[in-house]
Amino acid sequence: MEAAQDGIKRLLLVGNPNVGKSALFTRITGVHAVSSNYPGTTVGFLEGWLRRGGEVWRVIDVPGAYTLSPTNEAEEVAERMVDEGADAVILVLDATALERNLFLALQVMERGLPVVVALNMVDEARHKGIEIDVEELERSLGVPVVPTVAVTGEGISRLLDRLTEAGPGGLLLPGANERRVPGRDDRWSAIGEVIESVQRVSHRHHTLLDKLEDASVDSFWGLLIGLLVIVGSFSSIRFLGEGVIDRVLDPLFEAWLLPVAERVSDLLGGGGAAHNIIVGHLIDGRIDFEQSLGLLSTGLYVPLAMVLPYVAAFYFVLGLLEDFGYLPRLAVVFDALLHRMGLHGFAIVPSLLGLGCNVPGILATRVLDSDRERFIAATLISVAIPCAGLQAMIVGTVGDLGARWVLAVYATLFASWLILGRLLHVFLPGFSPELIVEIPPYRIPSFKALGMKLWMRVRGFLMEAVPLVLAGILVIGLLEAAGITALLSRLLAPVFRGVLGLPPEASAPILLGILRKDVAMGLLGALGLSPAQLVVATVTLSMTFPCVATFIVLWRELGGRRLAASMGIMIASAMAAGAAVRLLLAIRV
Repeated sequence: MEAAQDGIKRLLLVGNPNVGKSALFTRITGVHAVSSNYPGTTVGFLEGWLRRGGEVWRVIDVPGAYTLSPTNEAEEVAERMVDEGADAVILVLDATALERNLFLALQVMERGLPVVVALNMVDEARHKGIEIDVEELERSLGVPVVPTVAVTGEGISRLLDRLTEAGPGGLLLPGANERRVPGRDDRWSAIGEVIESVQRVSHRHHTLLDKLEDASVDSFWGLLIGLLVIVGSFSSIRFLGEGVIDRVLDPLFEAWLLPVAERVSDLLGGGGAAHNIIVGHLIDGRIDFEQSLGLLSTGLYVPLAMVLPYVAAFYFVLGLLEDFGYLPRLAVVFDALLHRMGLHGFAIVPSLLGLGCNVPGILATRVLDSDRERFIAATLISVAIPCAGLQAMIVGTVGDLGARWVLAVYATLFASWLILGRLLHVFLPGFSPELIVEIPPYRIPSFKALGMKLWMRVRGFLMEAVPLVLAGILVIGLLEAAGITALLSRLLAPVFRGVLGLPPEASAPILLGILRKDVAMGLLGALGLSPAQLVVATVTLSMTFPCVATFIVLWRELGGRRLAASMGIMIASAMAAGAAVRLLLAIRV
């Protein structure tokens, strides 16, 4: 067992997914928590601090696991954390699914660790007509058992008071004379005996909420509800994001940052390589935060004023859906489709995040179990899922030509997403994982827990994305100053003409997409392209290179070798899709 260091004790929160561990973690640690990846993995976990009774505890929210005989990377990390030892373990059990939860509990007890049981969601159990004899359950397990409702705080103080009573535990079955932890062969039968002695279920008529829970995983109604939730979510995200940008951030940047940038511009003489890197290019004689592409202009404006509001709004809506209990249902609804692409249903979460901003979408692929899944999901997000800023420019630029042309762009991107996903699944070694998820009941979210989760996610985005954007703009600025970007445009012009049916001048805006795809989209609109050419150029721009922030995050998440593979797939897919659309629309140059 890992010994306490400097008097600090180690407390693990262990349980199945969706049993309320995160809500309990929030209750006992407050806002003093950090998110980390377990060494050598992309599996994240939370850790925070608890001070109680003169003792200091390092609290670790262990990744949710159904078993300590691992079936995925998250369970491997959970097993390693438990095997590292602890001064106490809080076993979080779902009172509505006690039988399944006890399997993991017995595996923890098998390790001989001091255990206290939080019998969580007792309110939901009562609503379902489930009665649990807590005293009998405590006698059967040989460890303290405390009924809790983590989202409201019920029982939390009592739970912490009983940490001093934590013990290794073991089953005392009816009629037995001694405690033991049953072996693998008779574990389920022993659990069945415990359940029979402690649990009673009474008949209860289904409520409207029960019927809604059933409908949300139905093959037809579940899909319809899922589509309505997605549309409603993104409408809300756009409303919140645009509102913050228009009413708060744009005026703030104009009032505070613009005078500073203008002063620096004057000091640098209004032009030159250093000016273009630090301040950016002057657009019609003035600094344009979106198009100047300097560290003090676009480098700060893009992550803080253009991306952050949408990211924060997205995480808020996502947190609501998580805590309400809907996301696992959405994963079930989309699992059949995503399974054909080598993913399971939870890959819908990073995909949805990617529609807001590709950067948090790529980061969210950490929720997936294997390197293969993360590679497929990250590549698909980069290739075929346009971010909110690019979507706005697609609708604004292509939409002027008519709705059918916008539909052609999105239909091509969706078809590319499906086809590329299927091809990656077929040709990449490995297997498609099964979706194993416990569907929690619907419940009213705790806004305190939601606020903490939102702050941690936004803080993580700021710490990871902002430096990456600044570094990327610096690198691209240096490449531009050296004339490399202009050279690439000239070299690629024949390819754009011959394969895509686009005039040579279209190559420069598409390459500019590495910096800012929405800005590049605006430049495409100014070239006087035909409707068919604009569709081809828009598809190619959307699919070619991710923006610099996404590129750098991909590098961090995938590593250099797999990033190179992803980039190759990206370029090949963009050229193939663009050429196919050209043929369908019969473009001639």
